[in-house]
Amino acid sequence: MPDSVYKVIELIGTSSDSWEKAAANAVGQAAKSLRDLRIAEVVKLDVQLDEKGNVEAYRAKLNVSFKFEGS
Repeated sequence: MPDSVYKVIELIGTSSDSWEKAAANAVGQAAKSLRDLRIAEVVKLDVQLDEKGNVEAYRAKLNVSFKFEGS
């Protein structure tokens, strides 16, 4: 395997259904503009609450790495 360099970015995905869908939404959106996605690591899960304390949205914070193509 040749030497490679990877860049890591932080993303937050949201879903009204689940943390899994929130993470998938973040990765899916990143895949539309980034090439060679490698690893997505979930680093934090939380929920957004409405004014009555009910769950309004699930949120997943991820570190996503992709192959860096420098100039």
